[in-house]
Amino acid sequence: MSSEATPSGTLRDTVRAGVRDLSAIWWWFLALGVLWTWFGMFVLSYRVGSLAAVAAFVGVAFLFGGLTQLMVASRVESWRWMFIVAGILGVAAGILTFVWPSITLYVVSILVAWYLIVFGIVHLVSALAGPKLSYWWTGLLLGAAELVLGVWAVRSWQRSLVTLVTLVGVWAIFHGVSEIFAAFTLRQAGKRVEQLVR
Repeated sequence: MSSEATPSGTLRDTVRAGVRDLSAIWWWFLALGVLWTWFGMFVLSYRVGSLAAVAAFVGVAFLFGGLTQLMVASRVESWRWMFIVAGILGVAAGILTFVWPSITLYVVSILVAWYLIVFGIVHLVSALAGPKLSYWWTGLLLGAAELVLGVWAVRSWQRSLVTLVTLVGVWAIFHGVSEIFAAFTLRQAGKRVEQLVR
């Protein structure tokens, strides 16, 4: 009798610990979604004289995006290598944006294009191969939008930077909303697990 109770108690404790981890991740994704949305709104309200500030924010966005992917990689088991590669590329893009300040806007236009392509592929694969939680389709739409914007930017980087920066602003808002959906999905999943444990 006691031998059966012990594994059950251990399993229950493990599940409750997992719920606590989900709660922590939920707040992280919510805050990240708000920051991405705010960043997108800032980009869309810029003036021509503040392009340097926009470039700096894009560099910070690269760093945060890369660090987020690395944090996700530490918590997932399937496709971990892809999150690691995307995270390293994001961090590298952020560093390069700050290292080349004299040609920052040119560098940003190139890095944004490839950033969108890489993360578009990552989000598409994650949405299609990952578990189908609530709102999983937001990741699919995000990946498709990133891929289309990235391919367009690579083919037309010599065009107006204003247009490219505007696209980045729209993408950032969409990405932020997607992160907020992910946050509430994690919260809902955590509540369901907690109800099952009781």
